[in-house]
Amino acid sequence: MKQSLQLKVSQQLTMTPQLQQAIRLLQLSTLDLQQEIQAAIDSNPLLEVNEDDNTPDRDNGDAGNDIEPTASASEQETVSVDETWNDGIPEDLPVDSRWDDIYQPTSSVKQPSGDSGDQDFVARSSSNESLQDHLRWQLNLSRMSDTDRLIAMAIIDSIEPDGRLTCTVDDILASLVDTSGSSEPIEEDEVVAVLHRVQQFDPPGVAARDLRECLLIQLRQLPPDTQWLKPTTDIVANFLDLLGSRDYNQLMRRARVSEDQLKEILKLIQTLNPSPGVMISPSETEYVVPDVFVSKREGAWVVELNPDIAPKLRINDHYASLGKQCSGADSSYIRDNLQEARWFLKSLQSRNETLMKVASKIVEYQRGFLEYGDEAMKPLILHDIAEAVEMHESTISRVTTQKYMHTPRGIYELKYFFSSHVSTDAGGECSSTAIRALIKKLIAAENPRKPLSDSKITALLAEQGIQVARRTIAKYREAMVIPPSNERKRLV
Repeated sequence: MKQSLQLKVSQQLTMTPQLQQAIRLLQLSTLDLQQEIQAAIDSNPLLEVNEDDNTPDRDNGDAGNDIEPTASASEQETVSVDETWNDGIPEDLPVDSRWDDIYQPTSSVKQPSGDSGDQDFVARSSSNESLQDHLRWQLNLSRMSDTDRLIAMAIIDSIEPDGRLTCTVDDILASLVDTSGSSEPIEEDEVVAVLHRVQQFDPPGVAARDLRECLLIQLRQLPPDTQWLKPTTDIVANFLDLLGSRDYNQLMRRARVSEDQLKEILKLIQTLNPSPGVMISPSETEYVVPDVFVSKREGAWVVELNPDIAPKLRINDHYASLGKQCSGADSSYIRDNLQEARWFLKSLQSRNETLMKVASKIVEYQRGFLEYGDEAMKPLILHDIAEAVEMHESTISRVTTQKYMHTPRGIYELKYFFSSHVSTDAGGECSSTAIRALIKKLIAAENPRKPLSDSKITALLAEQGIQVARRTIAKYREAMVIPPSNERKRLV
C-alpha cells in the first residue's frame, strides 16, 4: 500500500455555541424565555436589566417598532382580501354555536356564613380548597360515632374530584376490616347508612355511585312544591337511557307525557349538575401572554412584538471596563462573561427579528382570516413561509411552536394559521380550518328536530364546490367536540 497526500474541498456546517444558543432561544415559549433570561442575569454579572431607559435597547432589537407586513405603500393604504376569497364570503362573522347538552349546571356554591376572622372559614374560602377538604369540614360539624366517622373518612377519600364515588360498598367495607379497631365487625348496612349521610353534604349530588343516583339525590333535595318534580324523578329513575340517547318519541310514550310536558321536564333536568365536585375542586387558570400584536391602522394590518414579554437587557459598562484594569484570572473571567453577554443579546435580537419576519408573512397570507373569520382562512404550510422568508422549515416550526398572536379576533398560536388544503370544483383550494368553520356554521343553523348527518353535510359542502369525504367530516366534527346527529337531536 502506497501512502500519498490529497487535497479535498468540502462544505461542513458546524454548530457553534452561538448558533446553538440562538436555536435554543428561538424555540422557547414566553415563560421559558423569561426564565432563561433570569438565569442568564443571575449567572452573568455583566448583564443587567435596563430600567432607566424606556426605549428598547439596541442589543435587544427594536421590538416596539411598527412593522407592516405589506410590501408596498399602495398596498398599505388599502388592504384587501385575496380575490379568490373575496367572492361568496358573507360580511357577517360566523358565530360559534354553543352545543347544548342534556345537563347544564346552573347552581353555584354558596360560601357558608360565619365570622370573617375565623381561620377555618378563611382556609375553606381560599381557591386551594379541595373537594375532600370541603367534605371533611362538614364531617367535623356532624354528630357521628367514632365508627361512623371512620367509615365517612373512607368514603370521602374514595370520591373523585368530579364528586363521583369510584369504590363500591364492598370495597369500602373490605378496607375497613383491619383499620376499624373495634371489637364488633362493621356491617354493610352501616356503610350504606353513612354513605347516605355523606350524600347529603354540599355540593348536592356528591358521593353518588352513578349518574342516575347523582341526579336523584339533587332532585330529592329540591323543595316538594317544585313544578314537575315527580315526573322528572320518574324519568330519571326509570328512563335515563332513553333520555341519554334522545329517543324522545319512545320516552314520551313510555313515560306517558306530552311534548310540552317533556320540555318542562328537560328544563328542570338541565338545572342539575352531573359533576357536582367540579364546583368545589380548585382549577388552575392558565394565562396566555401573546408574543405578537396585530392591529389594523389606517387600513393596513400592523404587526409588532410584545415589549413586555422579556426585560430589556444591557451590558454593565462599569464591569466591562474592569476587564482592562484587571489582569490574570480576573481579566479572563470578565472577558469571557462579556463575550457571553454579547452572544446572549445577539441571540435575543435574532429571535425577535425571526419572529417578526414569520409573523408578518403569516399576517400577509391570512388577511382574509383577519377580515372575515375562519371561513376565509387560506391553505398554508410551513414550506410557504420558509420560502418567503428564506429560512429552513425547521426554523419556521421552532418559531411557530408555543408562540401566540393577539389579533382583533382573539389570541391564536402561530401554528393555528397553518392548515392543509382541499381542492374545490372551481380549481381552487380550501383550507381545513375553513371547512371546520363551514361545518360548525351548518350545524348551528340546523333543525334541532332533524340534525344534519355527516352524509348530508358532505352533500351541502359539495353544493358549494367543496368535495370532502364523509369520514373527513366525521373526523373534523369529532375534533371540534361536536356530537353526532343522533345525540344533537332535541326538542325545540
